Amino acid sequence: MKTVIVFNHPYEGSFCNAILQAVILGLQKANHEIDLIHLDKENFNPVMTKEDLKAFVEKKPIDPKVIEYKNRLNEANHLIFIFPIWWEVMPALTKGFIDKVIFPGVAYDYTSNGIGMVPLFKKLNGVTVITTMNTPKILYRFIFANAIQKALLIGTFWKMGYKKNNWINMAMVKMSSDKKRKKWLQKIERRFSLLNK
Repeated sequence: MKTVIVFNHPYEGSFCNAILQAVILGLQKANHEIDLIHLDKENFNPVMTKEDLKAFVEKKPIDPKVIEYKNRLNEANHLIFIFPIWWEVMPALTKGFIDKVIFPGVAYDYTSNGIGMVPLFKKLNGVTVITTMNTPKILYRFIFANAIQKALLIGTFWKMGYKKNNWINMAMVKMSSDKKRKKWLQKIERRFSLLNK
């Protein structure tokens, strides 16, 4: 089984990086083939240019990195995003990845009546989003309406037709003890060691 990880955090000492290592360790235990897209290290330009928008209309991406990512995602059985929640939403590189890679003719196409969407990553069985934040979960749910879940899991992947989607969110990370962080990492490693078993 092949798993593509889309990772976005510029600081190597971040808890997101510790999560990434736990995910990789779990996937290795499950004998997954792992393809890591590290957006902070791959010179990905998140800005949607006028040329990109013209390509959007024509369903033919022109950014070489987008074309590369399309080819890598075509082989994915599972897709994992790992990023921090900053100001209640995703960082710019992750947003740019969604804008430029989750693209008509790449990740989806439209139905014949133009209303619905058809997924194009034919091998993709599921999407997992893993996030960290310092906001309390109850506040994020009732004040900010679980913005990441609505925008990324429902408003993007579910809408396109990818139905097996999960969100793992660690809240109040900055205030959490080392013991709690270690427990989170152990749970994540175990979860991905059992992926599709």
